[in-house]
Amino acid sequence: MHQRVRYAAVAATAATVALSTGLTVAGPTAAAQAAPAGTTTGSAAVPTARKAAEGTAGNPAGGGSRRIPLITGDRVILDTRNQVVGVERAKGRERVPVQVRTVGGHTLVVPMDAARLVANGKLDQRLFDVTELSEVAGRGSRQNGLKVIVGYQGTARTAKADVRDTGTLRSAFRTLNADAVRTPRQDTPELWDAVTNGGAVTRGDTLAPGVSHVWLDGIRKAALDTSVSGIGAPAAHAKGLDGKGVKVAVLDTGIDTTHPDLKNQVIAARDFTGSKDTADRVGHGTHVASIVAGTGAGSNGKYQGVAPGAKLLNAKVLGDEGGDDSSIVAGMEWAAAQGADIVNLSLGGEDTPGVDPLEAMVNKLSEEKGILFAIAAGNEGEAGDSTVDSPGSAADALTVGAVDGKGKLAYFSSRGPTVDGRLKPDVTAPGVQITAASARGSEVARDVGEKPAGYVTLSGTSMATPQVAGAAALLKQQHPDWTSAELKTALVSSAQGGSYTAFQGGAGRIRVGRAVTGTVVAEPASLDLPLQQWPHTDDTPVTRRLTYRNSGTKDITLSLSGAARDPKGKAAPAAFLTLGAGKVTVPAGGSASVDVTVNTRPGGKLDGGWSARVTATGDGQSVTTPLGVIRETEHYDLTLRYVDRPGQTSAHVAYLLSVDSPEQSATLTPEHTDDTTTLRVAPGTYMLESASSRNLTTYEGGLDWLVAPRLTVTRDMTLTLDLNKAKSPDITVPDPKARPLNAWVSYKNYGGPSGQNGTGIMLRSFADIRLAHIGPKVDSLSQNWSGQWTTAKNTEYDIVAAAPVKEIKGAYVHHYTAGEFATLKVGMGSSVPGKTGAVSLTASVPDGFGYRSGFADAVPQKLPGTRTYHVSAVEGAQWRPDFSQYSGKKDSEGNPVPEVVSSVDDYLTPEAGRTYRFRFNTAVFGPRMPSGSDSGVRRDGNTISGVLPPFTDGAGHSGDSDTTSATTTLYRDGKKLATRRAPLVTGTTFKVPAGEAAYRLTTSVRRSARLSAVSTRTDATWTFRSKKTGADGVRLPASTVRFSPATGLDGRVTGKAATFPVTVEGPAKGRNLKSLVVWASYDHGRIWKKATVTHGKVTVKNPARGKSVSLRAEVTDKKGNTSVISIYDAYYRE
Repeated sequence: MHQRVRYAAVAATAATVALSTGLTVAGPTAAAQAAPAGTTTGSAAVPTARKAAEGTAGNPAGGGSRRIPLITGDRVILDTRNQVVGVERAKGRERVPVQVRTVGGHTLVVPMDAARLVANGKLDQRLFDVTELSEVAGRGSRQNGLKVIVGYQGTARTAKADVRDTGTLRSAFRTLNADAVRTPRQDTPELWDAVTNGGAVTRGDTLAPGVSHVWLDGIRKAALDTSVSGIGAPAAHAKGLDGKGVKVAVLDTGIDTTHPDLKNQVIAARDFTGSKDTADRVGHGTHVASIVAGTGAGSNGKYQGVAPGAKLLNAKVLGDEGGDDSSIVAGMEWAAAQGADIVNLSLGGEDTPGVDPLEAMVNKLSEEKGILFAIAAGNEGEAGDSTVDSPGSAADALTVGAVDGKGKLAYFSSRGPTVDGRLKPDVTAPGVQITAASARGSEVARDVGEKPAGYVTLSGTSMATPQVAGAAALLKQQHPDWTSAELKTALVSSAQGGSYTAFQGGAGRIRVGRAVTGTVVAEPASLDLPLQQWPHTDDTPVTRRLTYRNSGTKDITLSLSGAARDPKGKAAPAAFLTLGAGKVTVPAGGSASVDVTVNTRPGGKLDGGWSARVTATGDGQSVTTPLGVIRETEHYDLTLRYVDRPGQTSAHVAYLLSVDSPEQSATLTPEHTDDTTTLRVAPGTYMLESASSRNLTTYEGGLDWLVAPRLTVTRDMTLTLDLNKAKSPDITVPDPKARPLNAWVSYKNYGGPSGQNGTGIMLRSFADIRLAHIGPKVDSLSQNWSGQWTTAKNTEYDIVAAAPVKEIKGAYVHHYTAGEFATLKVGMGSSVPGKTGAVSLTASVPDGFGYRSGFADAVPQKLPGTRTYHVSAVEGAQWRPDFSQYSGKKDSEGNPVPEVVSSVDDYLTPEAGRTYRFRFNTAVFGPRMPSGSDSGVRRDGNTISGVLPPFTDGAGHSGDSDTTSATTTLYRDGKKLATRRAPLVTGTTFKVPAGEAAYRLTTSVRRSARLSAVSTRTDATWTFRSKKTGADGVRLPASTVRFSPATGLDGRVTGKAATFPVTVEGPAKGRNLKSLVVWASYDHGRIWKKATVTHGKVTVKNPARGKSVSLRAEVTDKKGNTSVISIYDAYYRE
């Protein structure tokens, strides 16, 4: 059998595909102690590697990783830089491989059993786009669970019941035959079972019986970039048309009904955002509504809307950060139930191939209810072609671009074609510097300013669209029996072409005056011609029939002409467009047709979007029809020929990603069992990956991963993929009882114009995968292996390896011996019983070109406690542990919320056979200023600021802690300048006068005793002189002190007295130090007793058993600047 695939494109634009192993790789750890195996003392010089990302208070590097839930129930672990560092599989899914790739700047983490459904458009790719899922707006929207829209086929009673049982039914859309469901994070495996029939779906072309599609309930935003006479409305008004009797629904941010222009204009309103009302706090919806139907009462008619006689339906579907797809769909359905004739949607989001739920709803309500949807094209025109937003990309939408007052296309107006290659927008309208009503006290009013009072001036396709909606209302008043298709046809036909192409602005600027006086329209409203395949030497002309209908009482003779443009906007060759007649007479009440023929052969070598406008004029009327055709750029057939194992029938999916053309789409073939499949691709260099298994749901028998890291396409070609050549890596650790937990295999190609690219796959064990290299050898290639095994309680093995290769290695063999491991003994402290925490272990290893990464899943355990990591210590492997103490709460993605985090600054390059010890979360906590860091206080010009996390742990790691209160105050020459209710962290700044003065800076930060019994409060006071600095700024002479008693993991010491190091950090250290005085307090700071400091150590009398001691140090440098640091409840006595 032979399967042919065309344009089976992954939804996102394919940029260079980069490995999701972009963990920051770093150098030596200053916090680890190295000792020969079996000993606990001594130290070793650690070879330099590279510096880790410097953490900041509240967001330390390495700490606080987040878990993003997928619909499959799997959870993707992201570090603080939003890079993938692991995947936690849902129960029963441990053997399902997971692919990680970056496409168009978005990281996709797609389990293989979902990839086949993404490929055929049944499953929304955004459900696996962790970049989108981790965005702030999306996280807020999904804080109570994953929100999806599930489409059904037929009654689907069983499917609906199963889906609804997995969570909360937010909305049931009868029109769309779909449900909007919110499923709690812990129940996403049940949702996956419901939409895939419990995983029983064995072919990639279907979901569970009765389920047609599953979409992410995504976020849309208003189409705002930063007049009425321009569309011919006065001519319509002169005929007595003002929209009376017509209902226009505005789906937006709400409407300020107190504005004089909108008072009594809104006849029904409903909120779909969860707000308590339909008021407009953003200001976008009010502006849009007044352009549609504002009365102009607040401006003596100057800013009157297009259809002031129309009545408005206020559907608030957008909040401050946009709105969910399901909210917008619900708003559409409500508008239809309220009898809306026109719906204005000045909103949108990135379009993807296929039909999304908003597009589906627009098409369905247009066809079944006759509602016209005027929708903004979007404001991404500067990005070039194919930037039309969804739902403006819906086939039945009247999609609106923007022009300025002179009819020139606005720079921001989104251009066509759609990502599916269709002609959009349909029309344009003025959208630059449009003045209309302002919502009182709204964000827009504050940001832009009212001028005159009660009005704001804005630009965007958001402003153009309501003019078209208002024009449609005038036309609907005149022809109340017209359907949406008839209204759309009349508005497109009466538009006036401009200097832009039909792919940029459709028929042109609407002229509603023509629409209400004209009697002739053209059908169809536009001509979308099929793709013309390359090469074009054999292109054959394509003919379509254009029909003119005359609703008037007299015959009209029309003169026909055509103006065609090439993809660069220049005049097309005359032979491109041929009209079947130069004139046509359209009888009264009848129709006449003419053939329109397009011939793309004369286009020479200029491929892309060719367009034209056919204009028919006569008897004072002008009818415009836009036309578009895509002349395919150079493309070839790439045929994949599969050779299966004897007696086996495998299912296959393949990915093709461009190496040298980041703007190209990533192509994903649907699952198939055919011997061959054919892709249509542009010439260039690609990476091709193919995944095959006897069952791409259960992965019975394992997975074959065949990779062509560099595939050059210059002609039609056939590539043979022989599964018999795929071999499994043979990687083992010394303990035969070790249980595999994670395996990661990846490759990276460092060559190519677009730089590094590659991809990887995560599995449960290396035995689950077989690999083979396809195609020529590659000089700039490297391969990476990372694995994790667990053994006894709180013990594991972790390996990372990489090497330059010329071919992907399948039968890679490495039987690790005990002598190839170093041991990390990690102590995790807690001074409060009942706490849990975990260490996240990341790795880096040289691959001959750069560095590659590895990871080990964090395994939560009770605190205080220890964990032993046997880590590979060969091939230059580097490791870094980072710690989190959990609060017991979970965030919106189900992640355990850390309340204390500690991060090692540098990566450790361990020596085999040695033991390295780390201690996290132990006393005494306090501020730190390590050498070479940006920590401390500084002045830039006339701004004083600081970065000084108040609760870094006793081992000196970067990190911070949740706090209950914080106050930071700055004094100048004894007078208070300002107080900030925050610790001294990034964002805590003070503006000061330029002249030199004496300053005193104080800070006091507290944390709950339920979080930590030790080091519950940190106070600091610094005195110094300062004046205005140059552009580079200066570090101010503020220092800190570190106390280092030998506490246990529980923050306690033994004995009646303790002698321990006391260390000055910051500008006063070393030769700059004049004096250091230390005090101790046994009553939480009411009385301080001086302690003895000798040779960098302080001797402190310990408190009674079970009691705490507080510590204070005063540092004076040789210039007289002072620093006083106080740590309350610094530690306890056993």
